[in-house]
Amino acid sequence: MIDKKAIRKGFVFKKYEAPFQSPFDRIFEVFKELITHTSGDFDEAIEWLRELDKEYMLTTDDYSIDDFIEDLKKKGYIREELDPDGNGGMAITAKTERAIRQQALDHIFGKIKRSGKGNHKSKSPGIGDEHTGDYRNYQFGDALDKVSMTESLKNAQINHGIGDFNLSEDDLVVEETLHKSQMSTVLMIDVSHSMILYGEDRITPAKRVAMALAELITTRYPKDTLDILVFGNDAWQIEIKDLPYLKVGPYHTNTVAGLQLAMDLLRRKRNTNKQIFMITDGKPSCLRLPDGQYYKNSNGLDKHIVNKCYAMAQQARRLHIPITTFMIAQDSYLMQFVREFTYANQGKAFYTGLKGLGEMIFEDYETNRKKRIRG
Repeated sequence: MIDKKAIRKGFVFKKYEAPFQSPFDRIFEVFKELITHTSGDFDEAIEWLRELDKEYMLTTDDYSIDDFIEDLKKKGYIREELDPDGNGGMAITAKTERAIRQQALDHIFGKIKRSGKGNHKSKSPGIGDEHTGDYRNYQFGDALDKVSMTESLKNAQINHGIGDFNLSEDDLVVEETLHKSQMSTVLMIDVSHSMILYGEDRITPAKRVAMALAELITTRYPKDTLDILVFGNDAWQIEIKDLPYLKVGPYHTNTVAGLQLAMDLLRRKRNTNKQIFMITDGKPSCLRLPDGQYYKNSNGLDKHIVNKCYAMAQQARRLHIPITTFMIAQDSYLMQFVREFTYANQGKAFYTGLKGLGEMIFEDYETNRKKRIRG
């Protein structure tokens, strides 16, 4: 006799219990956010941490902020350092820099996983090294190592029966795979003064996206390359390790200099697939003239500066380098400039604001580096 209670189904609801975190790990999560906002300034981050502790009681009687600082030293996250004046202080180490990049990656990549947007469609699956879970009939010329033996044997049993087992060519199926191309990417970050104007911190989200993208590429796509440059009055390349310390300067926006440096970097790459990602508020206001002087106009979109930007976009197009612009301002006249700039390059533009910036860059990176081809 079947016990009806044994097969009863339903849902059990209980009070949510957060995963256990040690006092250090709990405070360290907050500290990593603060050290990003303070551009690597340890003393300022600790000041903010103490203020947050007063308001939100991050510490306990058994574990104080001073205990946390001691643990940071013991675990190798900070070190003592002398400034040019000979005064001592604490600074973050490479271990902390890696932890910040990993946190940025988890924050952005986790949102993409939860979004449920799925993979981007393309026309033709084929030979590659990433399994899709889709199957098709075997065709002459398909590599034998691509044949799914489990599915093929199942077809043979269905078609011929177990008693008279026979495996024919018609039973064979091949699993579709995704071809992953190598990609060389240059990420351009606007560090002009407008990136912190109007009470909006635009540089911290841009910095966080750069750290996450760097961590993604170095850990998951090691054959890809990522170069990062910043542009203000001029443009200069920075290393991944410099990202936590990146600050906005008293600069105008020399978009042309940034594009010139980006294309110079990509010309040296052997990968066929190249692209430029540009994070900006979309207002070019500066050019460096042949004599070394700067031509500046911060009142609006100067025609001379704008035309130089369009010319650079067309040059990148001729070199088969698409430019994807992530526009983080909403001014209509600036958006019109970005639209014309994008048309000149035949690239793409996203008018993101700051919300969703990371998710958009990640999804676009994944789209551009993957393509489906037929063998």
